[in-house]
Amino acid sequence: MPVVSNSVVQKDSAWRSKAPVFVIGCGRSGTTLLYHMVLSAGNFAVYRTESNVINLLEPRFGDLSIARNKRNLLEAWYDSRLYTLSGLDRDEIGKKVMADVNNGGDFLRVIMEEMARKQNVERWAECTPEHILHLPRIKETIPNALIIHIIRDGRDSALSTEKQGYIRRLPGDRKPPVMACGLYWEWMVNKGQRDGLLLGNDYTEVHFEELVTNPRETLARLGEFIQHDLDYDRIQSVGIGSVSEPNTSFKADSNQKFSPVRRWKSSYERKDLATMECLIGNTLRGSGYELETNPDEVENRSELKAMRAVYRRYFDLKLYLKSKTPLGPMLVTKNLSWI
Repeated sequence: MPVVSNSVVQKDSAWRSKAPVFVIGCGRSGTTLLYHMVLSAGNFAVYRTESNVINLLEPRFGDLSIARNKRNLLEAWYDSRLYTLSGLDRDEIGKKVMADVNNGGDFLRVIMEEMARKQNVERWAECTPEHILHLPRIKETIPNALIIHIIRDGRDSALSTEKQGYIRRLPGDRKPPVMACGLYWEWMVNKGQRDGLLLGNDYTEVHFEELVTNPRETLARLGEFIQHDLDYDRIQSVGIGSVSEPNTSFKADSNQKFSPVRRWKSSYERKDLATMECLIGNTLRGSGYELETNPDEVENRSELKAMRAVYRRYFDLKLYLKSKTPLGPMLVTKNLSWI
């Protein structure tokens, strides 16, 4: 077994302690909670929004080595809450972007480093769930990025996603809408895991349930990964955003203690739970979650297998068209209105 010298370990620790951190995962899986925990730990630039740079802005404005495209990006960015929440000076950041940006990763790095400088901190972190679909691009343009992939039980994630209403059933699909949300969760998790495996020690996974039920040990492990003191007591004391106010899709019940874990146990009819587990059961088991139902309970397994294949092709095609073809700008233009 090769011996790793102390100097190599120290060098690795030194760059990791300054590297940008990406908190990613399927939407409604705890990305915001973990991101706000990281910010609450201190020495990270506080930017309480999703940047949407790699998934929306870069596809929308194309080659950012072209000055015209950069100017168009800046004008759209200035008119959005992404700029308002940055606290940056329009003229100053505009000059830096025009001089130093050639791609989406450059743009994100420039604005986040400038925020860190203004806030007198050393690091920055980012939390756009859909960036899980763009890990190769992130590492290509921000080589020192550290990736934390947070995974939540797909049965709970699907319930929360359905409440938000941003995943719609395909035409002709008569299954409950939550099933399409479960398939979206599986597709996102699978892609993140496949791409993450190629990143070696710059990628790690954490379960939402571990973060909620055993935060001290979980944060200690993640702190070692990013070489940062994620002190739980400090995080609770500072309490940025969802650390103090849970970011939930479900209305609070004054008679019940808030608990985002295993909500699926009381939310699905038995038949629907069996259908969901038939659709995404392999990924649930592969991610460490036990199934509640028996596959024999589902009569139409061949139909569900076909349904799963259709949705996966649909999600793959939509991502390909958005990120790899000239149709990308048209597909994401509408999405820019809410940022």
